[in-house]
Amino acid sequence: MKQISTLFLLLFFSIIHAQDDQKTSGIFYKASVSATLTTNEDYTLGQDNDQSFINLNGVFLNNTLGYQFDTRSSIDLNIEYDHYVDQNLNFFPVYLGFNYNILDFDDQVFVRGGYGKLVDLGKAFENGNMYKAGIGYRAYDDNLKNSWLIGFDFSRKRFGFRQEEKLSSFAIFLEFMLF
Repeated sequence: MKQISTLFLLLFFSIIHAQDDQKTSGIFYKASVSATLTTNEDYTLGQDNDQSFINLNGVFLNNTLGYQFDTRSSIDLNIEYDHYVDQNLNFFPVYLGFNYNILDFDDQVFVRGGYGKLVDLGKAFENGNMYKAGIGYRAYDDNLKNSWLIGFDFSRKRFGFRQEEKLSSFAIFLEFMLF
C-alpha cells in the first residue's frame, strides 16, 4: 500500500507540468457501474415459470481519480465495492490502473489493466489481492472534455486462508469521466 501511495503522489507532482490546452490531459474523475451475468442452471426451454436464462451475478460500483498524460495513456487510483449475489461475497478493492488508447480518433478504443488489494473492512468483506484487464470504447461529449466509456473487464480475486480461494468474473461496465 505504501508503494501505491508513493506512485499516487508522484502522479500529482507531475500535474504541475501538464498542458491545459490539450483535450485529454490533466486530472479526471470517473464513476462506474459494472455487472456480471451468469446463466440460470434451472432454466428449461418451453416452460413458463417466470425464470430468465441470464441472471445478474455481481454488481460493482467504482470511483476513480486519475491523471491523463496525453491522448493515449493515463493512470488512476480506483476504490470499488463489489457484491456477488450467488456467492454472497463482498469485496472492497483499492487498486492502481493503467489505460492505453489503441485507436485514437474522434472517439477511442482502449485497453486497461489494474492490480491492487482487497481491503479487509470486517467480517462481511474478504481480504486478499486482485487484478483486472479490460477493453472498451470511449465517446466524447460535444466539447471534447467529458466522456462515456463502455466495455468489458476480466477480474481475478484471490482471498481467504492464504489466499487459496479464487473468484474470476467477466463484467460489462458503463462509466462517466469528468475532466
